[in-house]
Amino acid sequence: MAKRSIIPFGPQHPVLPEPVHLDLILEDETVVEAVPSIGFVHRGLETLVKKRDYKQYVYIAERVCGICSCGHGLGYCQAVEEVMGIEIPDRAKYLRTIWMEMSRIHSHLLWLGLLADAMGFESLFMESWRMREKILDLFDKTTGGRIIHSINQIGGVQKDMTTPMLLDILHVIEDLTAELKPIVETFLHDYTVQSRLKDVGILSREDAVTMGAVGPMLRASGEPYDARLLGYAAYKDLSMEPIISTGCDSYARCEVRLKELFQSFELIREAIGKIPNGPVNVPVKGNPSGEYFLRIEQPRGEAIYYVKGNGTKFLDRFRLRTPTTSNIPPMAEMLKGCQLADVPLLILTIDPCISCTER
Repeated sequence: MAKRSIIPFGPQHPVLPEPVHLDLILEDETVVEAVPSIGFVHRGLETLVKKRDYKQYVYIAERVCGICSCGHGLGYCQAVEEVMGIEIPDRAKYLRTIWMEMSRIHSHLLWLGLLADAMGFESLFMESWRMREKILDLFDKTTGGRIIHSINQIGGVQKDMTTPMLLDILHVIEDLTAELKPIVETFLHDYTVQSRLKDVGILSREDAVTMGAVGPMLRASGEPYDARLLGYAAYKDLSMEPIISTGCDSYARCEVRLKELFQSFELIREAIGKIPNGPVNVPVKGNPSGEYFLRIEQPRGEAIYYVKGNGTKFLDRFRLRTPTTSNIPPMAEMLKGCQLADVPLLILTIDPCISCTER
């Protein structure tokens, strides 16, 4: 009988940008069980609804996570707008969608760089982050912030994009498309990449659905669910189909994210082509009274926002369930049976965002 041992993984580890701890139960070099522990960076952000009024809290929601800040601002603002019965202008919906897809691009490129670095693929790490800088420069030009944008507000968005800004976005998207295609082809067909990722970290469609996986992790197991199909913001006016793979392994999860980059390019092109003229926000009067439950598709998967107002300027409750919260249980499942040397890459293939998970 193989000897069992327990190996701690994290919370400090070279492949972990944020802290999460796993107790890995091994038989020789094979993982038979992974027990996750979270809670290293809890900040009590949801409690701040009692100290910051519902308009001020937009800035708190955006700071749940830097990489996902645009989506958190959008999700919180739309939930409050639904409670208050506010219909924002169509142009604001399109602007939110464009910024959201730009956020998805920069998040996926950041993930690609981290994965490449963990594999020793340093040239790909540098290239992906170089391309990501172009998106961050666009954020800086259109919102005034590279990471935390503070562009969403209750009733719409803070500022408009000029026609030259929209044309600049199209130009950058064209450049990125041309630059990214050969890189993606090289990555997906590289022998070393395939040997490290294919048939490793299997998560069947049944397990993915049963255990509540979301986002690329779910779609890489063959389940065609994408919260953008619900039609929030301007997505109801855009053409898109969920990117899926039936590989159910680490390679499939990478493939889905890389293809989503090109999908985001197309969505931005379509949104800019269809964006209507008009105002970008409406006046907001009164205080929220009631509750609302909203789903949006963050770069890592479905995020859920719940707000409850009592008629005063302070909310009774704000609750957020992030994609990584949902993906940790299936991650622990897919680690079973893998080799210890594969654990770092398997964790990166779910694209963990721990600061979102721990608020």
